[in-house]
Amino acid sequence: MSESKFNFPSEFVDLPSKGLIYPEDHPCRSGKIEIKYMTAREEDILTNKNYIEKGTVVDRLLKSLTLTKVDIETLTPEDKDAVMIAARILGYGKDYTFKYKDEEYTIDLSTLDPLPINEDLISKNPYIPFTLPNTENEITFKFLTSKEETDIEVEAKKMANFNRGGSITTRLKRQITSVNGDKDPNTIKDYVENYLLASDSKALRKFILDNTPRVEMVFNNGEEDVDMPIAITFFYPELINRI
Repeated sequence: MSESKFNFPSEFVDLPSKGLIYPEDHPCRSGKIEIKYMTAREEDILTNKNYIEKGTVVDRLLKSLTLTKVDIETLTPEDKDAVMIAARILGYGKDYTFKYKDEEYTIDLSTLDPLPINEDLISKNPYIPFTLPNTENEITFKFLTSKEETDIEVEAKKMANFNRGGSITTRLKRQITSVNGDKDPNTIKDYVENYLLASDSKALRKFILDNTPRVEMVFNNGEEDVDMPIAITFFYPELINRI
């Protein structure tokens, strides 16, 4: 196959996690991922009705744009968000206009910086320690990948249909990696389902959220900080007229 005669631009995206939460042999352990600029091919992906209906359009887009040899599903959702924001800026510019409660807002996406992370804590990869404040049990946990988050959503829906649990316990059983040094999945399952106090669960989930490397995708509407709405038109408003 002959080399292309066209020069094709690409950029390296800094990941909020700085790669610290990934194994040493992970392609994004460096804390960066290379993506190319969007082309007409990616616009085809964005307007593919089948992908949109299945809810896979963003993943399809990111897989098409990624030049680093990595399975995008092995990234955390928060790192994927950073790649999505970078792709939007490279493809259609930094200004994102949307409506919230019938008011129109424009956000400069280039100003959305990653939150500061506790590198000393995160670098304890792969498992991070936490002492539950009420029972003082020692647990360790991991940050979940996009694939794991998707699996959790599927499992939680199945469990809810049979009245056998919900998303909180389903997620914690996947995210907790040991209880008082015991790594047995059955022990963790039993602990989460029968012994984990609600107050300890809340404290753990807050600790995980506070320490999850991410870009804070919020805006202030003049009264409060609100999660920035992300839809298929995140990439460009005219998209809705083409699908």
